[in-house]
Amino acid sequence: MNSMNSVAIETVAASSPTGDPYLLTPGPLTTSPTVKQAMQHDYGSRDNTFIDINARMLDRLVDIVNGVGTHVSVPLQGSGTFVVEAMIGCFVPADGKLLILINGAYGHRIAKICDYYKREYVIQESAEDVPIDTAELDSTLAQNADISHVVMVYCETTSGILNPIREISEIVARHQRGLLIDAMSAFGAIPLDAREIEFDAVVASSNKCLEGAPGMGFCIARESAMANTKGNSPSLSLDLYDQWQAMNKNKQWRFTPPTHVLLAFDQALNEFEDEGGVEGRGGRYRQNGEHLIAGMRAMGFKTLLPDNLQAPIIITFHMPKNPEFEFDAFYDGLRDQGYVIYPGKLTVANSFRMGCIGRLNLEHMQGALDAVKLMLQQFGIERIS
Repeated sequence: MNSMNSVAIETVAASSPTGDPYLLTPGPLTTSPTVKQAMQHDYGSRDNTFIDINARMLDRLVDIVNGVGTHVSVPLQGSGTFVVEAMIGCFVPADGKLLILINGAYGHRIAKICDYYKREYVIQESAEDVPIDTAELDSTLAQNADISHVVMVYCETTSGILNPIREISEIVARHQRGLLIDAMSAFGAIPLDAREIEFDAVVASSNKCLEGAPGMGFCIARESAMANTKGNSPSLSLDLYDQWQAMNKNKQWRFTPPTHVLLAFDQALNEFEDEGGVEGRGGRYRQNGEHLIAGMRAMGFKTLLPDNLQAPIIITFHMPKNPEFEFDAFYDGLRDQGYVIYPGKLTVANSFRMGCIGRLNLEHMQGALDAVKLMLQQFGIERIS
């Protein structure tokens, strides 16, 4: 670390129980030792124990959204983007038209998926620090009867903004269109109740707020909507309907499953339930986020979002204008102290991000704040201006 204003500061790097730095990122995340340990076993894909894990997982996912009796869950190999792509390809038929609600990079990624799949779409876009405009959505659907589906990102990880899902759901339902939800960074920590939010499908992944290992996504869908997707998918491996039918038949995957990821996920779901489900997990994250924001603001850092729009997932901070502040050195210095943060991804502002999810608590948030303070001392900055 080089700085003209600095003096050497002795630090002892923080580390998780397995010796790794803490990940203050949107994913992959810091996982518990017990989740990691669960992967230290080998199961065949036709093993009865593994089949039981599959069946239990499908039921538990539906339980999280209170969808028993009305909704089904379907797992899929790959990262979160795989299952987002699968949702678009399966639920939007070739003759359908999608309205994409965008206020960040992940909405634009959905548009790119539509380009690949030759699905017709239109865009309603807000700035990255502005929630989706529900009045504009209402007007767009009223004027465009050919729009068959609407897709939104619940918590847009680009900024950490929380979009108004209840209002969007009510508008889409009133216009009798299908709602598709990318809940990748919200599922498991922010409420999503199928009895209150009407949706055709919602997708998320095994890591993020459920704190498993990355490598598997899943779709939870209204059963009648899933049944209508037969023959829609332009992809064999991403055909959710075909996967659903296979899982219904024998609780087995069509192709080689990520067995170790699923063992970790089974344990992660145990820990999710032990913590109190969505309320408990979301409560810890909210405490983490509030502590992180208060501590960073006390040092002069400014958040991109006001508190009423901020989801307790990842916090975006404006990049300091102090000439002594060097982000690359800041990032590396925090990493050397055992805390990994995330660069910004905004077009509206130069920024960086710090996550508050994963197996982290207030002690880890304070450790990260202490590391930030040491870096400012290293730069010779008393307070961010």
